[in-house]
Amino acid sequence: MPPQETTPLLATRNSHSAERFNFIASSKHLLFGSWLNLLLIAVPISLLAEHFEWSATARFITSFVAIVPLAKLLGDATEQLSMKLGQTLGGLLNATFGNAIELIVAIAALIQNQLRLVQTSLLGSVLSNLLLVLGMSFFASGFFFYESTFQVTAAQASSSLMTLACITLILPAAYHASSGEDNGSWFKGDAPNPEDPSLHGLLILSRGTAIILLATYFAYLVFQLRTHSGLFEAEETEEEETADMDQWSAGLWLLIITVITAFAADVLVGSIDETAQAWNIPKRFIGLILLPLVGNAAEHVTSIWMACKGKMELTIGVAVGSSIQIAAGMIPLLVIIAWPMHRDLTLFFANFETIVLFVSVMLVNLLLQDGRTNYMEGLMLIALYLVIALSYIVS
Repeated sequence: MPPQETTPLLATRNSHSAERFNFIASSKHLLFGSWLNLLLIAVPISLLAEHFEWSATARFITSFVAIVPLAKLLGDATEQLSMKLGQTLGGLLNATFGNAIELIVAIAALIQNQLRLVQTSLLGSVLSNLLLVLGMSFFASGFFFYESTFQVTAAQASSSLMTLACITLILPAAYHASSGEDNGSWFKGDAPNPEDPSLHGLLILSRGTAIILLATYFAYLVFQLRTHSGLFEAEETEEEETADMDQWSAGLWLLIITVITAFAADVLVGSIDETAQAWNIPKRFIGLILLPLVGNAAEHVTSIWMACKGKMELTIGVAVGSSIQIAAGMIPLLVIIAWPMHRDLTLFFANFETIVLFVSVMLVNLLLQDGRTNYMEGLMLIALYLVIALSYIVS
């Protein structure tokens, strides 16, 4: 008996030490784990297109396609690393890198002073997660379940914070409207009109609100990951997943993918103006509809797959959680980042965009109140998203 007990203990220890850093095996799992990674060929092509100054359409398409597998790899590396760090740190890591693509694209647009693109791309990500991702997940679950249930308390806590974030984006619009200025004169191209008398007050209001909203979002993370984490866990006991990458390789790949994505995002943002003119489509449509589809591609697949398995807590965590990360975390963070960069980024959105966000959050709140869902509710969310997309095509 003693020899039988000693042998597995030694084997476990050796395998654990060998697992500490195995970059080659981890890289093979990450890079060859999905057929979607074949699209990585678009990464060097997009960089070559930028270097040799190809047409804006070629630069836009290649960089657009390149970001799709990069978003998938970023999500996979984050998931692998979070398995090694435990539930609390892993959840925080997912909250930080869950929308890294959107953040990278927004920072690239901020550096190029395309403030309207920053706003529309982030708003588009919120709408995409709330309406399209959640709607398709509810709709897909209807093919397998007559009715799906989820934890009401956690869903209401998430939707309440989403409502708060929505209100903080409405107040600057109300402040600007009360100043008596014409909303159409607010922007000169991509930047706010410096002659608008309400700009100074809006900057103070936006930056102060951003700080308060970030503090509230941090408190929500503590609430979700630590003090009330049981509310956000699925009722059924799930098998513990094992990581296929060691934490050092996953962390290194996370850094590498982030840097590569930053270059691809810079090419993408720089080609949007000319592409919008060449394709004769509104620039707002690209920022609000097309860019979020790229950044949320991995979340679309994950959310729908979990919904088909009946894991609605995970589905809502992905869709609504990502929207909260952007509305309550990323948008205020970018307002603060823009401050020392002397970029006049505010929480003031156009009136139409504010209304669109409000009705979207209102519909989602109504559908999450009873803790039950079916395919018809998913169809409602998808229908609203299509109407919004149509309105931006004709704008």
